[in-house]
Amino acid sequence: MSEQLQIATLGGGCFWCVEAVLQPLKGVVKVIPGYAGGTVPGIPTYREVCSGLTGHAEVVEVHFNPEVISFETLLQVFMTTHDPTQLNKQGGDVGTQYRSVVYYHDSAQKAITEQVIKKLQPEFENPIVTEISPAPRFFPAESYHHNYYAQNADQGYCQYVITPKVAKLRQYYAALLK
Repeated sequence: MSEQLQIATLGGGCFWCVEAVLQPLKGVVKVIPGYAGGTVPGIPTYREVCSGLTGHAEVVEVHFNPEVISFETLLQVFMTTHDPTQLNKQGGDVGTQYRSVVYYHDSAQKAITEQVIKKLQPEFENPIVTEISPAPRFFPAESYHHNYYAQNADQGYCQYVITPKVAKLRQYYAALLK
């Protein structure tokens, strides 16, 4: 089987969380934390993005095999493991850099995103506010952000914020895990 990988660019708050949730899925080959959607020139840094002044969102670039996991299934997991009804925040992380966003890479991804949101909306009390936009330039985050949860699971933020998301993933999507 020749792997014809596709890319999904997703933001759902802190990129450490989204990376930790999507990495264990069958068909996901790699997840790269980074930044996208900003308006300032140059390569953004974590410090600049965290300031909220660059317009970038913390996102992950997911390389996946659509023969193993569909974009629709990937989105379903993504949308149900963060709160897509929160505008510019996830938990204690507040600012436009933590917005819920799907940056689509083609018209099919855009259409699937719209369908998944419409399908999931009844499961949420409040309206889903996830931004749906064409994929802008992606900037990989500094190396110390890669595999952050795997390398820092004992850290307080990881224990209190990421571990519950990973537990939810295991509870609801066990059949999709590697």
